[in-house]
Amino acid sequence: MANAKNFSYSGLFASLLLLNGIIDAFAPTAIYNKNNGFINTYDEKITPHSLHASKSEFTNSLEDSSLTKPNTPNGYQATHTAPATNYSDMTVLPRHPTNEVANEILIQTEAALRKMQEKELFLARGEENNAVWSAARKGAIHGDSARGGGSAVVEMDTEGEDILMEMDEESVYANSYVDLGKVDTVGFDFDYTLVTYTQQLLELIYDMSLRRLVNEKEYPSAMLSSGLKFDPFFSIRGLAVDRENGWICHLSYTHKVAVAWKGRNRVPRSRLMEEYSGKRALTPKERRTRLKPLNDLFSMAECCLMADTVQFFLDRDIPFCPRSAVNDVLGSITGTHVSGEFHRQVAREPEKYFEPKPHLKGVLERMREGGKRLIFVSNSPFWYVDAGMNYVVGPDWREQWDVVIVSAGKPAFYTEDNRPFREVGVETGKVKFQQVTKLEKGHVYTAGCLKELTKCINWSHPLSTTLKDDPPAYDDIYSPLASPNVMYIGDSLFADLVDAKREFGWTTAAVTPEVGYEIELQRKTEFKIAERAIEMLLNSLRLYQRSLGTGLRSKDDLDVMDKMERMVSRWRDEQTRLLGNPFGSVFRARYQPSLFAHSLRRYCDLYMSNVASLRHYSSQHRFYPESPKLLSHEIRGSNPECCDIDDEFVPFI
Repeated sequence: MANAKNFSYSGLFASLLLLNGIIDAFAPTAIYNKNNGFINTYDEKITPHSLHASKSEFTNSLEDSSLTKPNTPNGYQATHTAPATNYSDMTVLPRHPTNEVANEILIQTEAALRKMQEKELFLARGEENNAVWSAARKGAIHGDSARGGGSAVVEMDTEGEDILMEMDEESVYANSYVDLGKVDTVGFDFDYTLVTYTQQLLELIYDMSLRRLVNEKEYPSAMLSSGLKFDPFFSIRGLAVDRENGWICHLSYTHKVAVAWKGRNRVPRSRLMEEYSGKRALTPKERRTRLKPLNDLFSMAECCLMADTVQFFLDRDIPFCPRSAVNDVLGSITGTHVSGEFHRQVAREPEKYFEPKPHLKGVLERMREGGKRLIFVSNSPFWYVDAGMNYVVGPDWREQWDVVIVSAGKPAFYTEDNRPFREVGVETGKVKFQQVTKLEKGHVYTAGCLKELTKCINWSHPLSTTLKDDPPAYDDIYSPLASPNVMYIGDSLFADLVDAKREFGWTTAAVTPEVGYEIELQRKTEFKIAERAIEMLLNSLRLYQRSLGTGLRSKDDLDVMDKMERMVSRWRDEQTRLLGNPFGSVFRARYQPSLFAHSLRRYCDLYMSNVASLRHYSSQHRFYPESPKLLSHEIRGSNPECCDIDDEFVPFI
């Protein structure tokens, strides 16, 4: 093997030591120490015989385990159970026919995989040493005074020092440095921000839009009797529909189509390559004309109805124009929203559609006590937000807000400069015919724009040392509503947050319930095994290629790599299966960050699973980003999974 001759055996020795370190790290009772690394107290020798002998034990253990599926982002207990996976053939690595140096790496990786899996099962069964693994796994829970107590942190003893790491689905996560002490104005959206909804709301929107599609667009009446219902296990937000072919697409941050579904059938990779010019991506011009983003939580019903309509036609061999079908479904969803039909139903039964918010009033009161001005800005009509806020806060909810604006028409609220405010009668709900020159607390206003808001506010200048009864309106030189001292919190990236950040430099915070759901899922044994298996396999691929040297690869060399890459793909499929939907994580488009995650990082300073998460933090809390790392050489040391394997997806069952 000419290639192997160029390989440094000292380098191989170091690499194998690394893999042996990984094996020891995942031993069932390993203890981490800052000076000595991982100390393995589990002395069983790993041999090829013991490796294969324990294979069936491991597979049976996983298949017998009954791990509860976490709550879904929509706030209900999932009853869907993904089919069990046989891990036995996902842990045996291929062998090179002639290169024993490369085989040593493969054998060591295989052993590391086995040890890791044994450890995770050991911990899941609760047989670990309570003094070590139980404390590390469940948190050695402490109350963080900065977060008001009750938050979970992991304590790790390193040279007598405690390192506290937040491990809480209710944490607030930072993409950039934010000092809440400098924020003097906080704005809130309403839908899926101040209030969240039960699963019944998306079902209601789906059903109403389906009837509208049949009754107004004259789609086949059989659609109403064929059992079409909203499926919470199909759609996620952050997707896009291609108007030309009706595909539901999940895009990566490079705008590559990672996964696409036509109806309820996954589009093969070969078809993706053919449709999107051999690179699975569209030009900027094509994206603007072809793709309709489905970015907010309401759009999950839209996505599901789109796929079901296409599948209905495919199953019955009904010819249809994809562009027309897409436009009709979009129109029906829009009509349902604009008509106020579902709003009226929700307002009549708030206890059925709104989730209780026991901590919301306390969060708002704490902000006011911290000197924050509170602005309520919603696209929903007053009578609707009044019903929702009455349910989650109480009839005196308006007293907590300095300004209440409804039917704001975001994002035009940020970009237009000549939309005057109108006052809404709180008793009648009617819009008054009178000029608005000042926004008063306790009153409700509609329409308007940010420029008008800066003219109509009646607050003292933040830098002023004296108070006046009627201070002048802010001028264009200094406006508190055009600075990072204003923070806006919303759920929709492009309706609520992008223009606020891009045009005015506001501090932005996104409500992303998927964060809590996915953190909970990632703590499950199966997900941890899949995640760490991917890391080990990718690291092994790097070491394997180093062992081959810099020359041309033989057919056998490439065959081993192909098989290992397919193993990585299968483990990624396993992660998708565990997430319970055919698209996988909202934040990942297969192996790359999703376009949604990229936008979240680019336009949002903070993000959290729920507004109630803010109750854990002082009104002067300072948030620090976890890591500013963006490039591969920065990430490699901490996250081995940065390999761009152009893998094939196994359909979700």
